[in-house]
Amino acid sequence: MKNIHDILKRPVISERSMEATQDKKYTFIVAKEANKIEIRKAVEEIFGVKVASVNTMNVMGKYKRMGKGEGKRPDYKKAIVRLTPDSKTIELFEGIL
Repeated sequence: MKNIHDILKRPVISERSMEATQDKKYTFIVAKEANKIEIRKAVEEIFGVKVASVNTMNVMGKYKRMGKGEGKRPDYKKAIVRLTPDSKTIELFEGIL
């Protein structure tokens, strides 16, 4: 990857991901071509935290009706980042839930 800001696209804000923040697990939508090592480095540099593990998954887009025809939402890659117990939290997720 070229830039660390190109790896992390946006955080996932859902009920399930917000409950996981209590266990220091944070969910992000990432670039499709990013691997676990690049995601770990990007999170550590951007937020100044220590990452314990990174789990990634490819999510297939759903097929939805668009008028009379059918359209498809885009595929994306999701990463769940777990921080070490002595690491500070990510302020971006605080106060949302």
